[in-house]
Amino acid sequence: MASKKLSEVYINSFFTIAGPMEKNGAIKSYDVLIDDYYYNEKSFEKAQVKMQKDAIEGLLFKSKTKVDDINYLIGGDLSNQIAVTSYTASEYSWPFIGVYSACASFVESLIIASMLVKIDSKKSSMCISSSHNLYAEKQFRFPTEYGSIKNDTSTFTSTGAVSSIVSSEPSKYRIESYTIGSVVDKGIIDSSNMGAVMAPAAAKTIYDHLNDLKRDISYYDLILTGDLGCVGEKILKEYMKEVYNIDLKNYQDCGCKLYLKSEKETMAGASGPIVLPLYLFSTILKEKKYKRILIVGTGSLHNTFFVNQKESIRSIAHAVSLEVLK
Repeated sequence: MASKKLSEVYINSFFTIAGPMEKNGAIKSYDVLIDDYYYNEKSFEKAQVKMQKDAIEGLLFKSKTKVDDINYLIGGDLSNQIAVTSYTASEYSWPFIGVYSACASFVESLIIASMLVKIDSKKSSMCISSSHNLYAEKQFRFPTEYGSIKNDTSTFTSTGAVSSIVSSEPSKYRIESYTIGSVVDKGIIDSSNMGAVMAPAAAKTIYDHLNDLKRDISYYDLILTGDLGCVGEKILKEYMKEVYNIDLKNYQDCGCKLYLKSEKETMAGASGPIVLPLYLFSTILKEKKYKRILIVGTGSLHNTFFVNQKESIRSIAHAVSLEVLK
């Protein structure tokens, strides 16, 4: 069974940083807003490292947490060999676990942090993730200077960073259970249609979570996927109904919500590991409408080498069940 119930595991605090496109999007309540993709650094890569460090330092200050109170750093990003997060980790003495599930990486880090809390309830973890539009685009597709034409199914990599602290210290946000996803391959080779690639993985993880824990879809007030975008959101609803006979009624996709509908440059919506936590922390939890939330991080496990060789694109999704307490 890929799912596990938990007790006494909490998200204690979180910190959000949003980039130039994100600050003009549908959400206005981030902790820090960035005007410049360079973030006063000499490269996009260094800018992303700075975002991560500022997200960590900002969270320590916001939560009044001392550096010595953190026992582990867990995180990843979209750069080759998760170099950005590794550079960030070198600035701290915390034991570091680097993770990579593409855009599902932040949810994966929450799962690992939860496991560590269960091993030793006195330990706490800092989870970190980031993405940068101009860095990720040139790595997975083409540099923006190339001027390649994008279609309506394409998504727009978000810029920003998110951090959170997970521990056994009670808070309003309890991690009630999790489901570790498995790799799914539906034979899709189009790297400009990430929603179609990842929707089947999201569907399988949602189904496995409900099946493992003997729950009906109505158990949750909200199902929240990461970055399928508006195209993938529609595919997931249809796929869940056709394959698993499940109606996704109380469902939203963060990638379809992050930007304004009128923003043509973002095509089908947002992508990146920060999309889900940005929307979750800056909107959903602040609305105080939902008591039980299933967050499903979605990730496309491809690189340019396999794509150029016309290999099918694999995907994965991990899920965490959150309970919002009074």
